[in-house]
Amino acid sequence: MKKIIGYLLSAAICLSLFGCNSAPENSDSFNIVCTIFPPYDFVRTLTEGQENVNVTLLLKAGQESHDYDPSSGDIASIHDCDMFIYVGGESDQWLDDIFSTTDRENKTILAMMDMVDPLEEKMVEGMEESEKSHGGLSLEEYDEHVWTSPKNAMEIVSQIADALVSCPQIDETLLRQKESAYLDALSELDKEMEKTVDEGNQNTIVVADRFPFRYLCEDYGIEYFAAFPGCAASTEPSSTTLLFLTDKVKELSLPVVFKIEMSAANIADHIAKETGAKVLTLHSCHNRTVEEEQQNETYLSLMEQNVESLKEALN
Repeated sequence: MKKIIGYLLSAAICLSLFGCNSAPENSDSFNIVCTIFPPYDFVRTLTEGQENVNVTLLLKAGQESHDYDPSSGDIASIHDCDMFIYVGGESDQWLDDIFSTTDRENKTILAMMDMVDPLEEKMVEGMEESEKSHGGLSLEEYDEHVWTSPKNAMEIVSQIADALVSCPQIDETLLRQKESAYLDALSELDKEMEKTVDEGNQNTIVVADRFPFRYLCEDYGIEYFAAFPGCAASTEPSSTTLLFLTDKVKELSLPVVFKIEMSAANIADHIAKETGAKVLTLHSCHNRTVEEEQQNETYLSLMEQNVESLKEALN
């Protein structure tokens, strides 16, 4: 309830201070706002070299996406932009109030979950029953982490490019050139991922953390065990969950136990100590750390790191 009140107050501040239905200061520019890193990286790659196209990421480097609260400036950016791209799942319910006061006729709004076939949340053996960070877990809720599969990323990129074509500031020839090159790179990533799994000595991983990789695992035939669902609020497992995952690593002689980015890695470190497994990061690409931003890591480079980590984990 406090968060809902906070959003309403932020919206009110935005309306009074920023004039949310007014045009951007530079009306010659096409302004695109993205909530999380993957669509931001897709868009900035597609629009590279385009004049008068501005791309903004709301989530700051190093910020945990599940803890994000929009500022009044963020809300103003959403109201004033020409194109808005978000995930479209339960974690984006905070946008309902903002959309209710937004002129949607003059804005393109894209939800990544609408661009692919979403999968329902799934509880696997040993996974901790937990409330989600944005509400109670329901069997009918869909997994939001659609971008973690390169196959989905290709579809999302194509649909974003098709939406950008209608922008008067966009040079379509340049856009399509960028799209073609980017899809080729994603296709190579897809082939690398398939080869890595096909050539592995086994196909099971343990993620001693939240698990935002269902689309990745489903598309490439990777079996998995994990501590929590992808959007779990809790990151402290019961002794039962901890023992189950530890026993699985021992039983399957797994050389690697995974954590996700920006995780304290307490669970993974404990399991590694008990089993001799190595702790590696499997990056969900929700967001970049400050260091990753400084190094200009991209969706492609982070996923390439995942390929190398999976090679080690599956052999």
